[in-house]
Amino acid sequence: MWSSGFKWMFLIIGTTIGAGYASGRELWQFFGNESGLAILLFTILFSLCCFVILKVSHENQSTHYLPVLRILVGDKLAYLYDGMIIIYLFTTTVIMLAGSGATLEAFHFPNWWGVLLIVFPLILIFVWDIKGVLSLNSVILPLLIVGLLSVLVIFSIQQQLSFIPDLNKQRNWTAAFTFTALNILPLIAVLGAIGNQTKGKGELWIASLGSGLILGTISYIYNNSLIQISDQVLLYEIPLFAILRHYPYGMFVFITILLWFAIFTTAVSGTLGLVTRIRSIVDAPLWMLAALTLIAMIPLTRIGFSTLIEYLYPLYGLLNLYVLSSIILYPIINRYKIGQK
Repeated sequence: MWSSGFKWMFLIIGTTIGAGYASGRELWQFFGNESGLAILLFTILFSLCCFVILKVSHENQSTHYLPVLRILVGDKLAYLYDGMIIIYLFTTTVIMLAGSGATLEAFHFPNWWGVLLIVFPLILIFVWDIKGVLSLNSVILPLLIVGLLSVLVIFSIQQQLSFIPDLNKQRNWTAAFTFTALNILPLIAVLGAIGNQTKGKGELWIASLGSGLILGTISYIYNNSLIQISDQVLLYEIPLFAILRHYPYGMFVFITILLWFAIFTTAVSGTLGLVTRIRSIVDAPLWMLAALTLIAMIPLTRIGFSTLIEYLYPLYGLLNLYVLSSIILYPIINRYKIGQK
């Protein structure tokens, strides 16, 4: 139970921590000042949503997300959100590819080198199907979490930052809903693909609570650190680099590598959601579907990493609010239906 729970937990975290999140750009876009309560609400909402999605996937033994989506939002809206998920996964994976290009630009390499650096291993990982994705997450994510938290905690101690929020200044609490909603569609897409591999409710609780607590903790410490350097965040396409400038060059290189792996794991999750959905229509190996999908994405990476996040993420956060409300209300409505029977 515990090993399976951690496996799904790392899959959830790997889906969420990508170019936007790990770089700090996504957190700064939604949170910033007066957001302590917002991050606490996000932690609760995120854990609840993960459990509901996993439970529905498990009960239906799903192999892709459409059956889960039908149960959560109904048959009529399912096809609308099916199209949205495909567009969302496509564009956010483009953001991951662009993020890889932006990461290598920090070392004065051409942007397209970074794009190709992520595309080839992305195709390769799908040669081993879904097992390859799960094995990758279980190795990379613990290193990423420890590395990112270490940098943020050391920075907070060096800057003598307080970890206690001012409870009288929490006007940004509504950001919790749009930020959680932003991450809902990829979770449905990815967790809907592994329903037939889950075995019991115990592992679902471990995955849901564990991922929520870890992401909530990182989000709070990260946001607290970015507030301290808010005047410099706008100068960097990747805000994390504004924090890393206080560290030796060796640490900069190490964390940049971890950042790239965060980008890679989310690109893997996005591609997984896409190709499992496409394979329900076209019978072909996952690696072949992944290759064709990624080749179609490469030209769009020229738009730019921060530009894509600035415009697309808030839009998706708003559009997904209905799905978020459906997931939150699902346990209540489902229990009411059972009671009527």
